[in-house]
Amino acid sequence: MTTVDVSEISAALFITGAVFIMLIFSLLSLGILKMFQQRFRAGWYSFAGAVVSGIAFGFILNQWFV
Repeated sequence: MTTVDVSEISAALFITGAVFIMLIFSLLSLGILKMFQQRFRAGWYSFAGAVVSGIAFGFILNQWFV
C-alpha cells in the first residue's frame, strides 16, 4: 500500500465534494428516520432529494472539474 498525493486536488473540488456528501447522506438518514416514524411520504421525498442531489453532484463534477 502506498501513500496518495492529494496536493493536486483544488480547494473548490474538495469543498464541492464535502458539501454534496454531507447533503446526500443527511437526506438519506433523514429519509430513514422518517420511515421509522411511519411518515412514508416525507421519507420518500427525502430519498428522492438524495437521488436528485447525487445526479446534480455528478453533473457539476462533469461540467466543472472534468
